[in-house]
Amino acid sequence: MCQLLGMNCASPTDFNFSFKGFKCRGGDTDVHAHGWGLAIYEGRGVRTFHDPLPCAESPIAEMVSSYPIKTLNMMAHIRYATQGAVSLENVHPFTREMWGIQWTFAHNGEVPKFTVTRNPQEENNNFCDTNGGSTTDIPLLGKCVKAVYHPVGDTDSEAVFCAMLNALRAEFTTLPTLPVLYEAIQRLCCEIVRGHEEKTIFNFLLGCGQFTMFAFSWPGSRDGSKVWNGLHYLVRWPPFSKAVLTDVDYAVDFSKTNTANDRVAIIATKPLTTNENWKEFKKGELLMFDNGLPYSRPYELCLVERCGRGLSSRAIPRGEICPIKFSYNIPKLLRETVCQALGHEEGSRQVWAERAVDLGCGSGQSGAQFRQCVKHLTGVDLSPEMAEEARERCCYDRIIVGDAECALHENDQNGQEGRTWYDFIFACDLFPYVGDLRPIFQTVRKGLEGKGGTVAFSVELLDESLNESKEEDEADPGFVMQSCARFAHKRWYMAQLSKEFGFHELLRKESTVLRQHRGKDVLGALVVLELPPCRMFSYGIGIDNDV
Repeated sequence: MCQLLGMNCASPTDFNFSFKGFKCRGGDTDVHAHGWGLAIYEGRGVRTFHDPLPCAESPIAEMVSSYPIKTLNMMAHIRYATQGAVSLENVHPFTREMWGIQWTFAHNGEVPKFTVTRNPQEENNNFCDTNGGSTTDIPLLGKCVKAVYHPVGDTDSEAVFCAMLNALRAEFTTLPTLPVLYEAIQRLCCEIVRGHEEKTIFNFLLGCGQFTMFAFSWPGSRDGSKVWNGLHYLVRWPPFSKAVLTDVDYAVDFSKTNTANDRVAIIATKPLTTNENWKEFKKGELLMFDNGLPYSRPYELCLVERCGRGLSSRAIPRGEICPIKFSYNIPKLLRETVCQALGHEEGSRQVWAERAVDLGCGSGQSGAQFRQCVKHLTGVDLSPEMAEEARERCCYDRIIVGDAECALHENDQNGQEGRTWYDFIFACDLFPYVGDLRPIFQTVRKGLEGKGGTVAFSVELLDESLNESKEEDEADPGFVMQSCARFAHKRWYMAQLSKEFGFHELLRKESTVLRQHRGKDVLGALVVLELPPCRMFSYGIGIDNDV
C-alpha cells in the first residue's frame, strides 16, 4: 500500500531531511512507485507538487528534496496503486477549499465502505446523487443529504476525503472550534470503519490550514500480505541529537542546526530513522498536531484554540468555545471532593499530604490544582510531550515519563534505586483511557501501603441499574469501550476492585458532569478511597491481614 509523511512544527522548518529518506521508498528501497505528491502550507496558501513518476526517479522530487522550503505544516505521499489507475488525478495529497480554508488529505489503506460494488438499480439514500435519485457515487456521512465535493480520480482515498468534507460542511454553519472539530472527525472515522472493522485499513493525514493537522490510524494488513500498515510519530525537540535515516546513508546532528525554539512532530507510515523512539498510533486513535505537539483531550484542544491557533477563515463566522462543554473542571472538582472527604476547608493553603503522585498528569493542570495541598508532588505520564508541558508549569517536584508503576521507584543520593511511598495518589481523567483497572489499583495499593493514605479519581460510569452484579454474566469484564474511544466502567466492577485491594470508601459523588459528547452530558463519579495504615496485603489472593 501507500506510505505517508507528515510534519507539524513550532517554528518554520524545512523538511529536507525526512523527505530525503522518504522519497527513496518510492521505487528504490520499497515498491511504492506509482506516483508521489506533496502539500506544503505557507500562510493561508498551500503549495503542491504531484507527479505520476516514481518518487525515487522523479526530477521534481529531486528538486524539492534540495529546495529549503520552510513550513509549519506539510504532508507527502508515495503511492502503491490498489484502487484506481496510475495517473496524475489519482496522486495524493488531494486538496479542496472549504470555509475559505485549504484542506489537504493523504491516505494509506483500503476502505470497503467506499469500494464495495453496489447495484445501481438499488434505491439507497445513503449514497449521494446530484440529481436527487440514487447512485453508486460515494456514501454520504453524518448529516449530509447532498454532496458538494466529488472525486476527480477513481480512488477510494479521494472519495473518503470528499465524503468527510461533505459531512463537515453539512454539520457546521459557523467555523468549528478545535475540540468541536476533533469530535466531529472522530465520529466520521467511526462511521467509516463501522461494519467493516476487520477489512478496513484506514490511515490518513488531514491538513486544515497552516497550523493544524489531524492524523488517524486504523491499521492492518491486506489479505495474503504480511506488511503492516499503520502510523508512527515522534517529536523532535531540545535537547536535539543526531538522527540517522533508515533508507539512505545519511545523518544530521540537529543540535548543530536547530535552536531552543524549534520543535517538530513527524508522522510516518514506518519510522524514518534508526536511532529515535517512534511511537505507533493505537488502533482507532485520532491525534491533532499543532505547534509540533500531539493533542487528543478536549480541554487541551480548547487551550490551543484559546491561544489563537484554531481554524482561520474570512468566509464564515467563528464558533464560540462553550465555557461549560470544554472547560476542564475535573481537577478542581476532584480537589473539592477530597477536601470534603478529609474534612479540610476548600481554598485554604493547608498542607495535608507529605508525598503525592499525579497519575496521568497530562499537561499539568491537575498538578496545579493540588500543588498547595502537598509537600512533594510527582507527576507521571506515558507521553514525553505531555510530561514536558507539565514540567514547564513548574508545579511538580519530579516528572516521570512512564506508566503508574514507575512512580513507585526513586533513586537515592548514591544513584541506587529504591521503593518510594506516598500518602496521597490521584488520577484526573485517567481511567477513561484504561480498560482493566486492576493493575492500577495494585500499583496504588503498593504506593500507599507503607503508611496508609488516600486515593482519589474520576471515572465515567455506564448508565445501568445500581443493582447490577457480576453474577449476571461471568464473562462481563466490567468495562466497555464507548463510541468516543473512551472506556466506561460499571459500578460493581469499581466496588469489587476497592474491596479486593482493601480500600474503604470515604466519599463518592455520582451524577457529576465530567464532559460532554455529541451535545449530551457525560456523567461519572468522583471517588475518594482510604487505605488504613499498617496493613499488609497478599497480592493475587486479595486478603488483608491486620498487623
